[in-house]
Amino acid sequence: MRKLDLSKFEKKMIIRNMKDEDIDKIIALQEVCFPGMDPWKRDHLESHLNIFPEGQFVAEYDGEIIGSCSSLIINFDEYDDRHTWADVTDDGYITNHNDDGYNLYGIEVMVHPEYRRMKIGHRLYEQRKELARELNLKSIIIGGRIPNYHKHAKEMSPREYVNEVSLHKIYDPVLSFQLLNGFTLMRINPNYLPDDRQSNKYATLMEWNNVDYKSTTKRFYKTSYPVRICVVQYMMRQIQSFEDFASQVEYFTDVASDAEADFAVFPEIFTTQLMSFLDEKVPSLAIRKLTEYTEEYIQLFTDLAVRYNINIIGGSHFVKEDEDKIYNIAYLFRRDGTIEKQYKLHITPNERKWWGISPGDSVRVFDTDCGKIAIQICYDIEFPELARIATDMGAKIIFVPFCTEDREGYLRVRYCAQARAIENQIYTAISGTVGNLPQAENMDIQYAQSAIFSPSDFEFPKDGIVGETNANIEMVQIGDVDLEVLRRKRQDGTVRHLKDRRHDIYQIQYRHHK
Repeated sequence: MRKLDLSKFEKKMIIRNMKDEDIDKIIALQEVCFPGMDPWKRDHLESHLNIFPEGQFVAEYDGEIIGSCSSLIINFDEYDDRHTWADVTDDGYITNHNDDGYNLYGIEVMVHPEYRRMKIGHRLYEQRKELARELNLKSIIIGGRIPNYHKHAKEMSPREYVNEVSLHKIYDPVLSFQLLNGFTLMRINPNYLPDDRQSNKYATLMEWNNVDYKSTTKRFYKTSYPVRICVVQYMMRQIQSFEDFASQVEYFTDVASDAEADFAVFPEIFTTQLMSFLDEKVPSLAIRKLTEYTEEYIQLFTDLAVRYNINIIGGSHFVKEDEDKIYNIAYLFRRDGTIEKQYKLHITPNERKWWGISPGDSVRVFDTDCGKIAIQICYDIEFPELARIATDMGAKIIFVPFCTEDREGYLRVRYCAQARAIENQIYTAISGTVGNLPQAENMDIQYAQSAIFSPSDFEFPKDGIVGETNANIEMVQIGDVDLEVLRRKRQDGTVRHLKDRRHDIYQIQYRHHK
C-alpha cells in the first residue's frame, strides 16, 4: 500500500508581520468584519508599516488572510482619561507612535466571521503579548468595542452591561474574549468610535500587564496637566458697525480654537473700538453710549465660546449697573455657555477723570474645566495683595486684560504680572491693545506686548516667559502652561514662596464685600 501524501491535507496557519501586498486584502477583510463602519484606507496601513512594522500582524490560513491586528507604542499617561480612538491613533495614522514608550496600544483586531471558532483572535493576542515581552513594555492597553450593548442599552447603562458581561451573565463577543485573554477593565470611555453604533460609541479600556517587565533606566514619567492659552494682541482700528467688531473678534476666536487653545484672552476695554462710529466727542457721554452695546457684547461672546468650544476671557467692557454707575467689567465666557464676571477694583486717575468709572469691591476666583482661574484688569495686577488673595482662593492662572497708551504704562503691567507669577507660584497672561483710534478721545494711542509668564525655576521656561508677542503689531501668542509642574514646584521647588511665608509676623486680611 502506498504511503499517503500528507502534504495535500496540510493547511498552514501562520501568524506573521503584515506586508505591503496584504493591504488590499486587509481592507476587504475589515469591510466584512465591521459592516457599517469606516474601513481602513490604504494610506493608514502604509503609515503603520512605515512607522511600526513590528506591531502589525496578520493571520494567514492556507494562503488566505483571515485576521489581522494593528498596534503602536505610547506613554499612556500622556493621554486624557476621555481620549478617543482618533486621539490615541492620530486619526488612524499612528504618527504619534513613541519608540521610548511604555505601553503597547492595540487599535484593532479582526477575524473573518467564517473562521471565528479557530482561536484566531487568541493567536493574534498572544503574538502581541510576545511582542510586549520582547520589547520590554509594561503593558498592553486596548480600547475594546462592546458590540452587543445596543441590544441592552434601553434597560441598562454601559457600566451595568460591562458588569453583567464580567459576571458571565451576558455574552459579548469582544469584551468576553478580552476578559478570557487576561485583560482587566480600567474604565469605560464614551464617544470612543463615533461610527460604532453597535457599542453606542462606548469602549472598554482594558489592560494586560507584562509581569516580565524590567525597568532598565532611571527614566520615569511624570503626569502633566497642560492648559493652552492664546493671548490676543488686538488692533484698535476704525470700524463702521458692531458687525465689524464681531467679525474681528470671531476671527481671533477661530484662530485660538484651531490651535486647540483652552482659553482665548482679549484685552481690557477693547470694546471702546465701537466708539469710532458712535459720533460722540464728549468722552463721558461716549462711554454711556458704549454701555448700550452690553447685551450684544455678551451674546456675541457667549455664542463664540460655545460654538468654538473654548473658554474666553472677553477682555473688559464698560457696563452701566445700579444707581446709574458705570463699571469696568471683565467677563469669563465658559465653553459650556455659563458666564462669570470680575469688576475692576482699582480705577486709574484717567478712568475717573474722563469717564467717571466706579470701582468694584470683590476678588473672584472661577472654576473652569482647566482648574481655578482669576481675572485682574490692568491696574489691579499692580497691587500684590489681590494676586495673593486670589492664589489663596485656589487660582493657578491669573489673566490680565490691559490697555496702556505708552511703554511706561505697559511696563508697569508687565513687570507686576511677572512679579505676581514668581511671588505666588502661578501663571499670568497679559493681553493688550495696539493701534489707534483718532476718533475716540482718551483712546487715541495704544502700546502693548502681550505675553504669558511662569514662575522662575528649572522646570519652567527660561526667563519665566512662556511666550510673548512682538510689540505693537496685531498678532496672537499661544503657549502651554502645566498645572502639574506648578503643583510639584510648590512642594519641592528651589524656592517655595507659598510654603515659606511667615504667617507668624504678617498676613493679608481680605474684607470681602457681597
